[in-house]
Amino acid sequence: MTSAESELDAFMKGLEKRNPGESEFQQAVREVAESLMPFVLEHPKYQKAQILERMTEPDRVIIFRVTWEDDDGNIRVNRAWRVQFNNSIGPYKGGMRFHPTVTLSVLKFLGFEQTFKNSLTGLPMGGAKGGANFNPKGKSDNEVMRFCQSLMIELHRHIGEDTDVPAGDIGVGGREISYLFGQYKRLANRFVGTLTGKGLSFGGSHGRTEATGYGCIYFCENMLNNIGDSVNGKTIAVSGSGNVAIYAAEKATQLGAKVVTLSDSSGFIHDPDGIDPEKLAFVKDLKEVQRGRIHQYIDRFPNATFHKDQRPWSVPVDIAVPCATQNEIDASDAATLLTNRVKVVSEGANMPTELAAAHQFLQGGVLFAPAKAANAGGVAVSGLEQSQNALRLSWSHEEVDLKLQNIMKEIHSKCVNYGKKADGSVNYVDGANIAGFVKVAESMVAYGAV
Repeated sequence: MTSAESELDAFMKGLEKRNPGESEFQQAVREVAESLMPFVLEHPKYQKAQILERMTEPDRVIIFRVTWEDDDGNIRVNRAWRVQFNNSIGPYKGGMRFHPTVTLSVLKFLGFEQTFKNSLTGLPMGGAKGGANFNPKGKSDNEVMRFCQSLMIELHRHIGEDTDVPAGDIGVGGREISYLFGQYKRLANRFVGTLTGKGLSFGGSHGRTEATGYGCIYFCENMLNNIGDSVNGKTIAVSGSGNVAIYAAEKATQLGAKVVTLSDSSGFIHDPDGIDPEKLAFVKDLKEVQRGRIHQYIDRFPNATFHKDQRPWSVPVDIAVPCATQNEIDASDAATLLTNRVKVVSEGANMPTELAAAHQFLQGGVLFAPAKAANAGGVAVSGLEQSQNALRLSWSHEEVDLKLQNIMKEIHSKCVNYGKKADGSVNYVDGANIAGFVKVAESMVAYGAV
């Protein structure tokens, strides 16, 4: 066992002891620590200052009850959290997730990842995440409004434009952000950029809705350009059918690729003819307006097939873009993708690939883009929304999209800088982890023991 492996083993044992049962958080930390431990050992100042130990401990965790009333007059109770992970380089920044599977472990993993992701953007944003075990599916607009307003009664005490700036995530879209911001404004009597993802009529940014999906494809294009290739002409499997998936599919199609799959929790559709702009417009309406299920796609486009309770990774493609949720690609899925000669995996969701599967991709020579780099476009444009709010102005869609392209290109350059190997190939996992770490670590060292 090498010195780095021994240190990693000791570090993880300590972390697991301090965070028992938090499997998602432990997985996220291990993925980062595998990259960072050799780097930290080469730079004793980080080890002496215990930077890894400090970065894996949130600054604070706020847990609170949310009591609300449903349409039948029943009192309902949920639990909510805000994990303020690290504000070394700027105010806390990260989304809010509403889903029954939300736990402290999930939010700690997301907040930890967010710290690195936000650092990579080059914008002054710290890492945070929050959410509740509330399921907005099947709820009326009024029920969602009452829940959001009740949640904000407590949350508003802990956030602010220079303190902590929440945004959307799974289960928290434009509707939820609008209700949350309306209640914040009412309680705080201030109109400031305390939340991002707002509507265009009250401080939102052009391009924010598309940003995560677009950014994921821009990063993928940069990886391919780096080896003299491009997205054009490639066949792509996209999972999910929410905001990230829809706009990843849209941008990939615009760049000349053929997207052949989309999915939701019920299964996936495979359209060998490609999901063109007309078909994608149908999916947008189905998911965003009708709030329907993906299997309804085959009723409208019968050349497609629906595969119940399955994920799309069995379909032979050049590029896989997982945009649904964490750990949706396991070792078996990775083996299938490798057998089918996948060239690129670009993560649109947060940590959608299990650690063993990520190792398989790296060992198999796949261009593997970790989420902290590939899906940073969303928080990057959230940062641009903060800037516009502070300046009391609004940039055009074209201006924002150009800034997004430049940010994703710069993130790619940072990953290449820290992840390039002797043979000229690039380990994007190492590159993203080290590049994201250095900026935060340097700030923490400068602050001293705080």
